[in-house]
Amino acid sequence: MDSSNLGSVPEEEQHREESNKPVVSAFASLPDRRPTKSSEKYSPLDWSGFFDREEDVCIPDSNDVFHLYMAGTEGPVVFCLHGGGYSGLSFALSASKIKEKARVVAMDLRGHGKSSTENDLDLSIETMCNDVFAVLKALYGDSPPAIVLVGHSMGGSVAVHIAAKKTLRSLAGLVVVDVVEGTAMASLVHMQKILSGRMQHFSSIEKAIEWSVRGGSLRNIDSARVSIPTTLKYDDSKNCYVYRARLEETEQYWRGWYEGLSEKFLSSPVPKLLLLAGTDRLDRALTIGQMQGKFQMVVVRHTGHAIQVHINYISSDVLFGIFIYL
Repeated sequence: MDSSNLGSVPEEEQHREESNKPVVSAFASLPDRRPTKSSEKYSPLDWSGFFDREEDVCIPDSNDVFHLYMAGTEGPVVFCLHGGGYSGLSFALSASKIKEKARVVAMDLRGHGKSSTENDLDLSIETMCNDVFAVLKALYGDSPPAIVLVGHSMGGSVAVHIAAKKTLRSLAGLVVVDVVEGTAMASLVHMQKILSGRMQHFSSIEKAIEWSVRGGSLRNIDSARVSIPTTLKYDDSKNCYVYRARLEETEQYWRGWYEGLSEKFLSSPVPKLLLLAGTDRLDRALTIGQMQGKFQMVVVRHTGHAIQVHINYISSDVLFGIFIYL
């Protein structure tokens, strides 16, 4: 599978076939009673090593509760929206650097991570945008600070739609991570097959972390160790871990995430940055817009689709330059 043809969703699967190593079932052997070198290598890392605090935000007049990871005390708020199947902790390594220059808030979107809503399967673009607006309202009231929206893949589409609405008056910048309308729309016909083809059950969290690293969906082991645990839940009936996000049941919303995305991105009235894993992802509208200087573009190679989890590939100059530019 050529990752350049699978633009954006499901994000955690996009680079699985880049690895030549066989994927071993989580049930291939019983877990050892004593930790092995392998299990220690893939043991979970706590969020507190990257963020300063976590917080649950309850939305008034609903039973929706959104989980946030936060860091930093000064500067603009870099508000991070993860991709489908990920969680706010996919920005953990980035947050540990960004918080030196700005405040960071990473949100678990509806149906993901530790957030809990009345309908976890409603991943329509309008619902997710409203969720973000509601969280911002709960955090900052009517006087939000300068906000830079950063969105990866599905979260990138949410960030673009919010910016395009032009109702968030304190919006200071928009950073979109490896999502382009053309490649994303072309990939939709393959999504159910890819989702059904991934490993569905894990005997332990360590096995899930190992699978994500060996399979290539997350190439940075530290990022996998901190972010993978919150993408899983324990299924008592199956006595194993399964995916928290039920992406295969949200197909009716996929097209709405990406249709018209390029024009919305180009028309957003704030400084814009597009982070790509390769130039082959640009579609026609963005190619023309980039030539006209309508946005900044940075290509970060050797990372794969989830660029933000590979902070060791991104120099501090590039990272800080992003926010200096914005």
